[in-house]
Amino acid sequence: MAQDRSDRLLDLLTDGQDEFVERWIRTVTSSLAGRLTPAEVQQDLTGLYQALLAAVRHGGTATRSEEYGEVRSLLSEMSRNRARQGFTPTETAINLFALKEVLEPAIAGTGDMTPYLQFSRMLDDLGLHTIEVHAKAREEIIAGQAEQLLELSTPVVKLWDGIVAVPLVGTLDSARTQVVMEKLLQSLLDQNATHAIVDITGVPSVDTQVAQHLLKTVVAARMMGAECTISGIRPQIAQTIVALGIEFGDITTKATLADALRHALHSIDRTAAAAGIGGVA
Repeated sequence: MAQDRSDRLLDLLTDGQDEFVERWIRTVTSSLAGRLTPAEVQQDLTGLYQALLAAVRHGGTATRSEEYGEVRSLLSEMSRNRARQGFTPTETAINLFALKEVLEPAIAGTGDMTPYLQFSRMLDDLGLHTIEVHAKAREEIIAGQAEQLLELSTPVVKLWDGIVAVPLVGTLDSARTQVVMEKLLQSLLDQNATHAIVDITGVPSVDTQVAQHLLKTVVAARMMGAECTISGIRPQIAQTIVALGIEFGDITTKATLADALRHALHSIDRTAAAAGIGGVA
């Protein structure tokens, strides 16, 4: 009985293939409000319909079977593309579910709803797969964008020969501290720098956790042989640090980035004078 129903479904899908695909493309293109061209939609749906036919022919409506491997693969690719193009999970699932709307009139005329119910359940199952892949793709995209923003928000700039600076803006957390360390240490190596300035003018507040992150960054720079200065210590920040009892020890702190640069230049001059060579002009 089940095989007979699958055969009827297959016959229906095969006999009306060209008409179904054409109407499916029109329905999906209309639902996307021009965000994809008919040619782009046709490229996705034509191959998907062919894969569905082959899967029903060899595997019936058991969507978890190996016969549906190509269908799931095509749906996964389409879902990832839609996620990158900015479509919502609902808009992506409609690409598949619109086929129900296309098939309903044809099946209603036969007086037998069994093939339609079979196909509807099959599309529901495949629709869940589509939504899951889309959600995962969106998570990957968001994570990648967050990482890129983190990289952009922690630049290391060369201020002078031998002097680099990290102007921090916003909150300093563990993840960002790690990025700051990595970029600063690599810059010290690439620039052969002996002085590093960590400027916190753009950091809205300093608490115990932020202070610990700053100290870790300074210690990491010192291990590379660089003298490290923290600049941007505004009056409010200074009062907060004192109130919290935070100790920066022997770490040099300055009110402004200009003060920190001046300190670093003088330090280079002293080092050069001690070595008997010319200092900073």
